[in-house]
Amino acid sequence: MNLFLLPLVSFLVYLAPPDKNVHRIHQRVLTLDTHADAPIMMQKAGFDVGQRHNTKGSGSQIDFPRMKEGNMDAMFFAVYTSQGPRTPEGHAEAKRNALNQFDLIHQALKKYPDLAELATTPEDAYRIEKAGKRAVFIGMENGYPVGQDLSLLKTYYDLGCRYMTLTHFANNLIGDSSTDPDGPMYGGLSEFGKKVVPEMNRLGILIDVSHVADSTFYDVLELSKAPVIASHSNSRALCDFPRNMTDEMIKAIAAKGGVVQVNFVSDYLKKPSEAHRAAKTKIRMARVGKVVTPEMEARMTALSDSVAKAYASERASLADIVDHIDHIVKLVGIDHVGIGSDFDGGGGVNGLEDVSQIENLTAELVRRNYSETDIAKIWGGNLLRVLGQAKVR
Repeated sequence: MNLFLLPLVSFLVYLAPPDKNVHRIHQRVLTLDTHADAPIMMQKAGFDVGQRHNTKGSGSQIDFPRMKEGNMDAMFFAVYTSQGPRTPEGHAEAKRNALNQFDLIHQALKKYPDLAELATTPEDAYRIEKAGKRAVFIGMENGYPVGQDLSLLKTYYDLGCRYMTLTHFANNLIGDSSTDPDGPMYGGLSEFGKKVVPEMNRLGILIDVSHVADSTFYDVLELSKAPVIASHSNSRALCDFPRNMTDEMIKAIAAKGGVVQVNFVSDYLKKPSEAHRAAKTKIRMARVGKVVTPEMEARMTALSDSVAKAYASERASLADIVDHIDHIVKLVGIDHVGIGSDFDGGGGVNGLEDVSQIENLTAELVRRNYSETDIAKIWGGNLLRVLGQAKVR
């Protein structure tokens, strides 16, 4: 080939139209993401989820206009609270923080009724999609805001919560986390946690086992009468990290009728170097057990950006996401896998930077010969089936 033609060839390839078959499939299936940290950005002064933002400029990966661009039909916005002190004061602050995030979500939906609507049932998702709007479900990441007050589960349910991740990076009063630097407190669920599980079943809040210790996981599966989900976890066989699910855990979730929702965080997809993992772990654990001030948050954000730039060559790709989907499908079948991106919470890979680009994932699934029926299950059908089975008395 004439070397002088290479720039022109590259330019033409870049401008090649998207695959029409992929686009049609992506438009037809209901796309649902079970873990999006949009409320993290919504708490920042001046951020408006109803306006389009640029990922590089704002750091955000989600807003209603970009959801529409990417044809992301539904998302669970996660009410996230980092694990602070396990004290009455700490729990009161976590409750205040959680209630504020619920309020921010409701305010945004009230401000933009033509763009998005609250969803709490599978039927809502399909109805809102048909109306051409975005369906916003609400989940809670970390049971910390429950404290020791079981009645708060009903409070959060009434505000729209439809799943709760029992723990986060550290142990709380519900149970042990997979990553607490001090190790386990209870050897699984606490006595209080053993009351939380049946109450969530009674209300219809899905139990999310992402982040929990393996011992907590098995306690939950023994106690729960409803299927459970891992809202944003990957395969430990492909990426050895305690936040991910072993093959035995994936099989156990499937046997109970649940779903593992594959996550887009690079170091849960592809094992990083030891130096990279150590740097990321230091950042994650810096908040544990502490009251996070704005100054501390700014320092952690700057350090995260610095680490990301230093180890950019290790970042995972779109293909790595589908490798994890492939592994779960081969292990337990097509009915037990879904998508939980963790956008705005560390999710994002080469080829899939924000919610406007999610059709790229559909394209990779098509390339690997998944049928439209399979893709519909992965993108939302499986999770909505399980949500419909969440309430068990």
